[in-house]
Amino acid sequence: MSRHDVIILGAGASGLWCAARCAARGLSALVLDHAKKPAQKVRISGGGRCNLTNAHVAPSDYLGQNPHFVKSALARFTPADLLDAVHAAGLDTAEEDHGKIFCRQGAQAMAEFLVDKARTSGAEILAQTPILDVRQDDGAPSERFAVTTPTDPHTANCLVVATGGLSWPRLGASDLGYRIARRFGLPVVATRPGLAPLLAPPELTPFCHGLSGTALPVGISVSSAPREVHGDMLFTHKGLSGPAVLDASLYWRPGDALSIDLAPGRDLATLPDDSPRQDIKNALARVLPSRLATALCQRGGLSGTVAAIPRKRLLAFLDALHAFPFTPAGTEGYAKAEVTLGGVDTSRISSKTMQALAVPGLFFIGEALDVTGRLGGLNLHWAFASAQAAATAQPLA
Repeated sequence: MSRHDVIILGAGASGLWCAARCAARGLSALVLDHAKKPAQKVRISGGGRCNLTNAHVAPSDYLGQNPHFVKSALARFTPADLLDAVHAAGLDTAEEDHGKIFCRQGAQAMAEFLVDKARTSGAEILAQTPILDVRQDDGAPSERFAVTTPTDPHTANCLVVATGGLSWPRLGASDLGYRIARRFGLPVVATRPGLAPLLAPPELTPFCHGLSGTALPVGISVSSAPREVHGDMLFTHKGLSGPAVLDASLYWRPGDALSIDLAPGRDLATLPDDSPRQDIKNALARVLPSRLATALCQRGGLSGTVAAIPRKRLLAFLDALHAFPFTPAGTEGYAKAEVTLGGVDTSRISSKTMQALAVPGLFFIGEALDVTGRLGGLNLHWAFASAQAAATAQPLA
């Protein structure tokens, strides 16, 4: 049996950061993970580039039943704090559109930075170690939690659950964190895939399939949400993807309709006067991708020159392009989702320490909680900020 001050379940971004900070405080920290290598999800994040944070992190960019929960942790661990640590380790970063900050050396380098930081701080990391059981001992406070693995049992005064959510099942994602929460009497907000591609309804599947690979900037409104998202949209053979669609999926619920502005900021009503002699599909191709312009004209039954189309009908067609209707049949599920919406109910967790209010010594951090950020490095930043909050909490000492 091995005894530690703190056991951290999960060797992802939040678990490794927490381990490094705990070990740096002089605590005996053990990280357990069933995966072959630590930081598996970090290694493929950002398409292999690792979008580690965002220059404009704000509480309003996070979803959850308690929108105020993230404020304390975000205020106490800023993007600058993270970048100071990353740069001190010799890694370079670059800021791109919408404040997204990437690791210049790539996701693998960022993953190794996290692993090295934890180990050099003194934390022990055991990969390929499935968690068979977690229980609370009634014995000495120094052995408050017991974790059973196929090899040795481990005990600790504090247990940090950093097991993530259900997205990326091929990397071993599981509901372990939720099962642990329920075992200790903590409710779990219903989960669903987030930042996921959307499936076309049957009547639009051929339309999307024919445009697969076509991308354009759009604005998307979800019928049940007040926020409009902007960014690039990509047609796929199954439906829609791209940054704007992934963001919109956070707000979408089954049955909700999307209204897609295919030409945001463009006054299409001037087209009849600007290009009267052009074929309608060629005139529209000055504003939209050519394949999309042709497909929309075919779908709308429009052909011939702009001047030959009745003005009222043409203006109605052009106006509708600012509100293209799309009611998704669903998402592509956890297999393609970047994050998990829902999770451990934050009303039972301290927003300052990430400790369960009714279970001293039990902490939940990262994606295991009912906290989900928008696209652009916000979820990785939450992983670090929540881990920092837990690792520096007085109860963990």
